[in-house]
Amino acid sequence: MRLDASAAVDRGRYQEAVTPWEQETWRAAALDWVAGGLAAHGLRATGGLHVRLRPWSVLVRVPVAGREAVWFKANPPDSAFEGALSAALARWVPEHVLEPLAVDAGRGWSLLPDGGDLFRDVLVRDAVPPHAWEDLLRQYASMQRALIPHAEEIEKLGVTRVRTLELPDAFDELLAASPALDTDERARLGRLRPQLVDWCAELAALGIPDSLDHADLHDGQLFNPEPGRYTFFDWGDAVVSHPFCSLWVPARRACERYGADVLPRLRDAYLEPWTGAGRSAAELRRGVRLAWRFGALGRVRAWGRLFPGAAASVPAATESARTLLELLEDPPL
Repeated sequence: MRLDASAAVDRGRYQEAVTPWEQETWRAAALDWVAGGLAAHGLRATGGLHVRLRPWSVLVRVPVAGREAVWFKANPPDSAFEGALSAALARWVPEHVLEPLAVDAGRGWSLLPDGGDLFRDVLVRDAVPPHAWEDLLRQYASMQRALIPHAEEIEKLGVTRVRTLELPDAFDELLAASPALDTDERARLGRLRPQLVDWCAELAALGIPDSLDHADLHDGQLFNPEPGRYTFFDWGDAVVSHPFCSLWVPARRACERYGADVLPRLRDAYLEPWTGAGRSAAELRRGVRLAWRFGALGRVRAWGRLFPGAAASVPAATESARTLLELLEDPPL
């Protein structure tokens, strides 16, 4: 069965962005693959498709007879690992993630079930207290800790690995590749490098191994199907590095919503699963402060994971430069 390629298309702010969806042969092949993936599970598409095109993904909502819709996702080459990573996570930490219905790792395609309410939608609909963010951060940190033994396997799936002591080198690469910085901004960032080296050495001495860093864990990247339960998804920006770098995005989002007073409780909730092994609370809090700035590097890296030809229609250079400059800001914790 071939799915009807006619669909409502949402391009958001990126009306001129280039994606594979514009190619008729690619589109037909993708929809045939979706139909085959559904058939393998005894499912049948029904109704119109809804297509969301962004420079970093093609996302298609496919209504299915007798159940919630499913989602097709296509990634650019630099994040093509997402489907294989999602399938691996469903084996290793099934209670925290979605299990794909189908994956084509070679083409960067995946077919995913519906995960329920987005946390972002729950925040709009309900009066959600800050402790909900504490709950999700405890769960996320527990998942990261469970994934430590799989760090090498995750890297083999194509996920970039940046060890703690290599973070200054990653900074150098991203700085060199950022053309939108002016001379003064570049000099200010350059002067920061010796401190980055010292901070990474201190962070490494804490002895917490590499794990999976989502690198963009905001309220639109997790489901909240029922109170107290969260499902993490959208792994296209992921990296294997020091796990504490992950806190940068969700803590900032929560701070925007509730104010900076929530940050200490969010930090301590995130750190609960990391206690033990002879590390004091003060040492762990110091580790979060050291890792905080490096969360920005994951966001800079993400602007390079676009479909070929898409960068011309996206302010990637400007956004990368803006985010790099955030390394100059003192951590709020």
